[in-house]
Amino acid sequence: MFTFINPKTDFAFKKIFGSQNSKDILKSFLNALLYDNQPTIEYLQILDPHSLPLIRGLKDTYVDIRAKLNDGTEVIIEMQVLNVEAFEKRILYNAAKAYSTQLETAEQYVMLNPVIALTITDFEMFEDFRKVISRFVLKEREFLSDYPIFDFELVFVELPKFQKSLNELETLTDKWIYFLKTARDLNSVPATMEEVPEISQAFTIATKANLSYDELSELQKQEIYIQDRRGAITKAVSIATEKGRQQGKQEGRQEGIKEGQFALIIRLLERRVGAIAPEVQNQIQELSIAKLENLAEALLNFTQISDLTAWLETQDLPAR
Repeated sequence: MFTFINPKTDFAFKKIFGSQNSKDILKSFLNALLYDNQPTIEYLQILDPHSLPLIRGLKDTYVDIRAKLNDGTEVIIEMQVLNVEAFEKRILYNAAKAYSTQLETAEQYVMLNPVIALTITDFEMFEDFRKVISRFVLKEREFLSDYPIFDFELVFVELPKFQKSLNELETLTDKWIYFLKTARDLNSVPATMEEVPEISQAFTIATKANLSYDELSELQKQEIYIQDRRGAITKAVSIATEKGRQQGKQEGRQEGIKEGQFALIIRLLERRVGAIAPEVQNQIQELSIAKLENLAEALLNFTQISDLTAWLETQDLPAR
């Protein structure tokens, strides 16, 4: 029986996929998620994720893993557990920076290599469709034709949308996503996954018994931080929901008062000046509660419909 670390934490994700001993694991992982299980990546180089050129005036770039593929394509990879503000913009910024900072002074644009930003999220980003993996590229707005240079791609893997059980895993893609989503809850390596050497190696790295005291301590700190942040988000949502409920009740009471006033005033007006045309009733309905109270007092002096319309003209109603 084994205990595995959570691959979704920053520390574990980098240890499993981003160390210099993880090249085969990362190659299998990227072939599965980016290239439909085809052996497109023959070899890759794992780079320092923070080694992008520092340019005056640009923010630092934070990604979990950065790799260069055999065809020169650069892949920046991020595992994101919490849905933080402006996260979508950060993805674009990091991808654009990885693309734009490739060139040294005086180098030609033709030397730019494609950039793929692979983002794995532990929350749903795109509620309009149920695909687990989605890919975004530059398209012409009306005809949806590709931009001539296919150098920029954003790929998202939304873990909550993956609902397959262990017995339903069919492809290498399925197995890697299942590993990310469930490894920490397993106590042994499933046979169907152990048969993939790279996934078996990933489980070995993820075994808690293989971690030092300092590594376990760092992992625990990150998991506590994630739990605290999730708790803070849940509490904030709960408070906002309760405020909205109370505000809704208050607005409902005010609306009920206004509807009652309106109905009473229309009955009183019809007794004094006759039938009230629908367009005039609409004007009366636009009055605030305070102005309806003023109208209730003023109507005692009305003797004909023109008295009412003249009074309404003094109330600064919206132009119709």
